[in-house]
Amino acid sequence: MSTRLLDISILIAASLAGQVPDPTVRMKTNLGDIDVTLLPGVAPLTVANFLKYKDKGAFNNTIFHRSVPGFIIQTGGFTLSGNNFVEIPQDPPVRNEFNISNTRGTVAMAKLGTNPNSATNQFFFNLGDNSANLNNQNGGFTVFGRVANAASQAVVDRIASQPVPSGIFQSPFDAMPLFNWRGGSVSASNIIVIQSVTSLDPPPSISSNGIVGASAFGGGTRAVAGSYIEIYGAGLAGTTRGWAGTDFSGNIAPITLDQVQVTVNGTRAYINFVSPGQINVQVPEGIPAGDAVPVVVTFNGLAGGAANIAIREYAGGLLAPASFKVGDVQYVAAQHAATGKFVSGGNIPDVDAAPAVPGETLTLYGTGFGPITPNSPALAGRIAAGATALTSPVTVKIGEAEAKVSYAGLAPGLVGVYQFNIEVPANAASGDQPLSVTQGGEAIAQKLFLTVKAGQ
Repeated sequence: MSTRLLDISILIAASLAGQVPDPTVRMKTNLGDIDVTLLPGVAPLTVANFLKYKDKGAFNNTIFHRSVPGFIIQTGGFTLSGNNFVEIPQDPPVRNEFNISNTRGTVAMAKLGTNPNSATNQFFFNLGDNSANLNNQNGGFTVFGRVANAASQAVVDRIASQPVPSGIFQSPFDAMPLFNWRGGSVSASNIIVIQSVTSLDPPPSISSNGIVGASAFGGGTRAVAGSYIEIYGAGLAGTTRGWAGTDFSGNIAPITLDQVQVTVNGTRAYINFVSPGQINVQVPEGIPAGDAVPVVVTFNGLAGGAANIAIREYAGGLLAPASFKVGDVQYVAAQHAATGKFVSGGNIPDVDAAPAVPGETLTLYGTGFGPITPNSPALAGRIAAGATALTSPVTVKIGEAEAKVSYAGLAPGLVGVYQFNIEVPANAASGDQPLSVTQGGEAIAQKLFLTVKAGQ
């Protein structure tokens, strides 16, 4: 294969990596678990070779037989049997597939110094940036995996920190790290081993264009601090449920729900709902505006690839669920303040006819309308209590008539949901009237209607 075709193949494989999650394995050691994300897109033969050894149990009870401070720790060549080191039978060597740089946290194949295509079963963890050395030696050392998370890297570093006494073992065990060794003879308990290697479920994967604003509040591709977003994908969670009172700590919403965590620009979001294919979260405060703010889902300790959403100062939307859409007309879910009944002209399924009338007060609900004052409890992740006010007021019109807004702040008892109390203008016209909301000189994106019966 020509260099140009190889480069194109690698590019295509890397482009598809976000669509098909890379496999992850867990190396259970006597010093903790190391999760490694394999990279079949750039080293397919090497990954297949590694998995073949893994599947037949060859790596069970494998020792870390070499540790070089600041450089590498090496394993995969020998198992511990009683107090003896037994060489693992080798399959035919795999062709060199050097494509990824040997930087900290990468996992690469060991090989003979005179043959770039001699890798079999031994592999090592790069403890630092070894690219200047290992990328240029012997055809480059093939990176076939990455340490998957910070907890796993901490285990790698813990192994690397163990002492390497001299004069105890002969080559190739003369640089072997020992755990809890206090001098004298070495026992099996001092040897650091990979007890087992198992495949994990793939990390959560967010679909292409799989992050939107809360659908019941207009959806859209923008969010703000305190608004809700829906994340769609695969393997996002292992259960299906929304948050419950027992998930709260006092008035603080959960940032972990059934092993699911989400970050927005690196800050933990509040988890409202989880399921294998959809997660709903509230965006935390302090997220700067931007067109491509990263969102990452972590499930069972495995983080998926980042997907982006646009963050704005304001991205308001009113509660208008799909059940309130009749034909092409989307009605807002407005309540009569006096009765709590929903406003309807009688054409919304399962909602009694109860049109709005001039002079009465209606209650609307929304998300994404930005900061409030006082901001205590906080906008995000807290159950609202007491009266608050938007720092940037809204203008509401029913048809061409402006409605008086008597309250525009967080809804007490809810998390991140705004409440708007509006008075139907005396000059409001009858029929299905457009309801528009403007904030900061910009109208919300929804096209909503409200049924009014004037002349009552």
